[in-house]
Amino acid sequence: MIDFDRLRRWPDVEAPELVAHDATDRLLLDTAEEALVAHPTRVSIIGDRYGALTLGAAALVGDHPLRVHQDGRSGELALAANAERLGSTAVVETHALDSALVAGARVVLLQLPRGLDALDETAELIAAHAHPDVEVFAGGRVKHMSTAMNDVLGRRFTAVRAGLARQKSRVLTATGPIRGGAPTWPRTARHGELLVVAHGAAFAGASVDIGTRALLAALDGAQAPAARPGLLAVDLGCGTGVLATSWALGHPDWSVVATDQSWAAVSSAEATAAANGVGDRVEVRRDDAGASLGAGSADLVMLNPPFHVGATVHAGIAHKLFDASARLLAPGGELWCVWNSHLGYRSVLERTVGPTRQVSRTPKFTVTVSTRR
Repeated sequence: MIDFDRLRRWPDVEAPELVAHDATDRLLLDTAEEALVAHPTRVSIIGDRYGALTLGAAALVGDHPLRVHQDGRSGELALAANAERLGSTAVVETHALDSALVAGARVVLLQLPRGLDALDETAELIAAHAHPDVEVFAGGRVKHMSTAMNDVLGRRFTAVRAGLARQKSRVLTATGPIRGGAPTWPRTARHGELLVVAHGAAFAGASVDIGTRALLAALDGAQAPAARPGLLAVDLGCGTGVLATSWALGHPDWSVVATDQSWAAVSSAEATAAANGVGDRVEVRRDDAGASLGAGSADLVMLNPPFHVGATVHAGIAHKLFDASARLLAPGGELWCVWNSHLGYRSVLERTVGPTRQVSRTPKFTVTVSTRR
């Protein structure tokens, strides 16, 4: 078995209260060990955060390839870095959340997602494409689990049983995939003139969250720079691409890039842009904090940063995205940002990006614009 204590989250946010593994990883591997050894060539891993599941499974299946889906790009980078750190010879095949990930799989290790929609999309995919005798081992921290998760799995599998809790973690085992029926993901909803498409793990789903609504309202009243060749707007942490698509619809002379580290987000953003007729003008990139975009390349960055890391309330990702915005903006470029008013980010934005003014404020949300020095 691997040395879990040597695992790191890097390049994701690191802090004493943020861990690279937990008891769920160990319980999943212990529960599934017999199945992994019996079917080493047909293993799929979904939701591994920083490599604990993949590297632990590799120690049991040897040199057989493991099909792995991690929603976050930073998780993929962390897995690679941890494999190198531990000297692992794991053979990892990185997949989107699609049929190739689970086709014919006999064993699926799944870190339970936080949202029921994300679990439903994953369960639907496994049930439709895995081997009829597949065993799905789905683990989570007891405090984040609910009986509704059993119900979601029960709609896609004939048998779902809960194992005994250990160190505040538990594993649900699902067998007997239920075939048939048309795919139900991704899902679509109309909001005025805007059509939003969302995969299960995308933040806010096919709705438009109220923070994004506040930022859209502020941007709608803003005066855009005079049109000129090469103007670039970046939707950083784009989610379903609502900001990028809306800007492209209202500013046909601009180039627009939507970027997010989440597979669910970028897949949703691509579909949202296409559904609104701007798929040819919105470039979507799966990227860690816009790392593939050149420094000083953007005239406008739009940002609705998360205030949590996984299930932990933490400002680390917001600060990471503020730093990224400062790198991306050309001198005189603007960061339009919406944030929970109680977080008081204005002084941080002043230090990180440049002079910052308040555009709007409610007890819930504040919208600011920061000009790059």
